[in-house]
Amino acid sequence: PILYSYFRSSCSWRVRIALALKGISYDLVPVNLLKDGGQQFSAEFKAVNPMQQVPALKIDGITLSQSLAIIHYLEDTRPNPRLLPQDPKKRAQVRMIADHIVSGIQPLQNLSVLKQMGEKKMEWAQNCIASGFQALEQILQHTAGRYSVGDEVSMADLCLVPQVSNAERFRLDMGPYPTITRINKALLELEAFKVSHPSQQPDTPAELRA
Repeated sequence: PILYSYFRSSCSWRVRIALALKGISYDLVPVNLLKDGGQQFSAEFKAVNPMQQVPALKIDGITLSQSLAIIHYLEDTRPNPRLLPQDPKKRAQVRMIADHIVSGIQPLQNLSVLKQMGEKKMEWAQNCIASGFQALEQILQHTAGRYSVGDEVSMADLCLVPQVSNAERFRLDMGPYPTITRINKALLELEAFKVSHPSQQPDTPAELRA
C-alpha cells in the first residue's frame, strides 16, 4: 500500500491510525499542502486524487480517497481488530459520531476554508469547533465507556483524536468538554495513536517533532 499524506492533515491521521491498528505496513508519499503553492494541486497528484486532497491510499490495485471510505474498505478487507461494533445500535452510534466530526466540524475549519477567512481564521475555527464540540460532548455522555462508544476503540475514536488536536492548535478552551478530553487522553496512550501522531511522521518539520 502507498499512503499519500500530510503530517498535519487530520483526515490523513485518521487513516494512519487505522493502518497502525490493523498492522498494515505501507509506503508514505508526503504531499505538502503549503509548499509550492500546495503540492496537492500538482498535475501528478490530481491524477491520484481528482479532488486534490489528502489522504489517498493505493491498495489492492485500487486508489481510494476520503478517509472514511478508506477506513471502511480496510474494515471490510482486514476486519481485525474490528473498528465497527457488531451490535447494530453501537455501530450506528460510531458512524454518527464519525460523521458528526467528518462532515459537521472538520470541513468548516480546514485549510481551504481558513484561507478564505483571512484575519478572522482563528476566531472562525474556534467557533466552528466549539459549536461541534458542544453537541459532541452531549452525545458522548450517552455513548462513551473508556472510549467514544463503549470500551472498544472504534472508527469514532479515529476521528475524535485528530479533531481534538485541531482544537488545541486553534487554542480552543477544552474546559467545557470533559468527556471529549478524557477519551482523547485515554486514546493517546495507545501505541497506534502514538506512531500515527503528526509529531512522528517522516514529513514532520524538525521543530515540530516530538
